[in-house]
Amino acid sequence: MNRRTLFLITIILAVLIITALCIIIFKCDKKETQTQVEQIEEPAAVEEETIIEEQAEVSAPEPEIKTEPRVSYQVSRPLSSLSGLNKIRGMGVLVSEIDPLNYENPDLDILKQMGAEPSLISYLAGEQFYRKGDYDKAISEYTAAINRNNEFLQSYISRGNAWMKKKEYNRAIDDYTRAIRLDGTKAEVYNYRGFARAEMAARNNNIGMALAIEDYSRAISINKNYVDALINRSHVYYQTGDFTRVIDDCDRIIALEPSNAVIRNRRGSAWYAKENDDKAIIDFTEAIRLKSDYAIAWYNRANAWYNKRELEKALADLNRCLTINPSFADAYLSRGKVYQLMGNIEKAEADFASAQKLNKK
Repeated sequence: MNRRTLFLITIILAVLIITALCIIIFKCDKKETQTQVEQIEEPAAVEEETIIEEQAEVSAPEPEIKTEPRVSYQVSRPLSSLSGLNKIRGMGVLVSEIDPLNYENPDLDILKQMGAEPSLISYLAGEQFYRKGDYDKAISEYTAAINRNNEFLQSYISRGNAWMKKKEYNRAIDDYTRAIRLDGTKAEVYNYRGFARAEMAARNNNIGMALAIEDYSRAISINKNYVDALINRSHVYYQTGDFTRVIDDCDRIIALEPSNAVIRNRRGSAWYAKENDDKAIIDFTEAIRLKSDYAIAWYNRANAWYNKRELEKALADLNRCLTINPSFADAYLSRGKVYQLMGNIEKAEADFASAQKLNKK
């Protein structure tokens, strides 16, 4: 082999080695870049905090059927759920990576040192006060955040939630409305405003309830499977006597949450109001199957049996209801009526007296 041939072979081998190294380096760099993107773009789960208002009694044909209270869900806002706020300016790192153990309660002094926006600092301080239940201080901090940045969407939502906690519904409505003007695509904000409007209407003989329905409907149009808004709207429909729409909404909720005993009871109450005792009994029975200590469902089914003059079944259900809740005045009243029809006047009078005594408390 002459020197020229040897030289050519050496050059070819060198080119092959360099090409192989370039391919390896390119693949490693691409893989590392993909991993970094996945870590940055992966969203954190948004936890939810349930707000349950005082139980409201809804009038129905004698004997009275009881439904459950409206349920509205407020979002507990982890930092990563805030679009554009999960990175500290100039640092390029996720807030959750600063201190994973303190993710929900970041050190505000450290964030200041890292150059975070003053509006963000005020907002986070408000969140900490909100979680502690100090809603006045939370509102003060949210207001400071808004004063520093009047387009700070999440501060309006959070301040609205704090007003809701204080039952200052007009102010909550104002803040939710401002949030909607900034971004009208968030279903939960329509749900919150609908809840506040429903509370205001309930204080005013249901005047204005149509606005609450409009907000819930808007939330549902944005997210057709938004169970919270469907639950709230079904309650408002019940309050306004639109029992057909109550049943329609409950059908949708049950398709999404088959084990929701409260909604089974609500649909049964709507069937009862439409004088369909058989369908009402089916729903009350399913509510009881799902939640055996569900006193209101036992009471409601008893009243449906009473309407059908199935007095023994009504008596058995009322006995079970009062075993679960011995202070249920209306159950004593209904049982007194059952005893009266059965001819047991002594027991009827004793139950009527118990109901009267409990109602005086």
